[in-house]
Amino acid sequence: ILFYMKSDVKIIVKGRVQGVGYRWFTVDTAEKFGIKGFVKNLYNGNVEVFAEGEDADLLKFIEKLKEGPPFSNVTGIETDYKNFEGRFKEFKVKY
Repeated sequence: ILFYMKSDVKIIVKGRVQGVGYRWFTVDTAEKFGIKGFVKNLYNGNVEVFAEGEDADLLKFIEKLKEGPPFSNVTGIETDYKNFEGRFKEFKVKY
């Protein structure tokens, strides 16, 4: 029997990540990996992502976030892992 660990993770993405399709890239990527949660622009130019899912999928998701869409330039990512709560049914853009 395999047991899959699930986590919640708050991610702050830094760099040129606003005005380049980053949020929609994040939504598409989350759907590919079965991640639930949200993405939103922050006033300081960063993007905040709240993601929940299986740990292996979250790691792959975060690797993709480091790449970003074509016109982005990710200069840093901060992750803060929490216990899984399962609060989300989908992944969406928050305004």
